[in-house]
Amino acid sequence: MSQDNIFREVDEELRSDRMRSFWRRFAPYIIGAAGLVVVGVAVNEGWSWYHANNAANSSDELYAAFDLANGGDIAAAQAQLDTLIADGSGSYPMLAQFKQAGLLGKDGKTAEAVAAYDALAIDNSNQRLRELALVLAGTLLVDTGTLADVQQRVETIAAEGNPLRNAAREALGLAQYKAGDFPAAQASFEAVVNDPQSQSTVRNRMGYYLAQLLSEGAIAPAPTDKAAEDAAAAVQDIIGDDAPATTPAPAPAATPAPQAATPATPPPVEPSLE
Repeated sequence: MSQDNIFREVDEELRSDRMRSFWRRFAPYIIGAAGLVVVGVAVNEGWSWYHANNAANSSDELYAAFDLANGGDIAAAQAQLDTLIADGSGSYPMLAQFKQAGLLGKDGKTAEAVAAYDALAIDNSNQRLRELALVLAGTLLVDTGTLADVQQRVETIAAEGNPLRNAAREALGLAQYKAGDFPAAQASFEAVVNDPQSQSTVRNRMGYYLAQLLSEGAIAPAPTDKAAEDAAAAVQDIIGDDAPATTPAPAPAATPAPQAATPATPPPVEPSLE
C-alpha cells in the first residue's frame, strides 16, 4: 500500500470520527430545530385555514343581515349584525357597524346613526374608512343639523385630491343651501361639475341643484363669454367675405288687388197671409 493511500485512509477516518462527535454533540439541537420548523408550518397552515373559515362564516352572516334588512325585518337584521360585531372575524365586524349605522338612519334614528358614524371615525385605523364615516354622518346632518355640524365633518374631506371630495362637496353644498349661503352652495356644486373625474350621474344632480338656485333667483345667470362671441362674429365675417356675390332676383310685378264683389240684393219677402 502506498504512502498516499495510507494518509488518505487516516484522513477519512479522522473526518468520520469528527462527524460522529459532531452529531453526538449537536444532534438534539438539530432535531429540535427541525421539529420546530415542522410545528411552525403546521400551526401557520392551521391558523390560515381557521381564519379563512371564520371569515367565510362572517361573510355569510353579513349577507344574511343584508337580506333581512332588504326584506324589511330591521329588528332581525340588527340582531344579526350585533352577533357579527361581537363574534365576527377579519374586517366583517367593522362592515357590520357601518351597516348598523345605516339602518339606524334609515329607521329615522338620525342622532343615533350620526353617533355611530362618529364612533367609527374615531376608532377606525383606516383613513379612508374614517373619512367615509364622516361623510355619511355629514350627509345625515344636512336635514337635522347645522351648517357648522356638517362643516366640522366634511370640510377637510372636500379638498382637492381626496377620493371622497365630491361626496363631501355635495353634503357641504346642501348644508350651505339650507343655511341660505347661496354663493357658497353654488361654489360647492360647481366644484363637482368642473371636476373631470365626476361621474355623469353626479354631475347631472349638481346641475339640478344649480338650476333650482337659478330658478329661485338665489344666484345670477352665468355671464356670457364675450371672447366666444367675438370669435364667432369674426368667423361669420370671414364667411361673409368669402361668399360669392349674388344678384338679387327682380321683384315680381304687382298685380292689382281684386275688387270686392258687391253682394246681391236679396228678393223682397212677402208678408205671410197666415
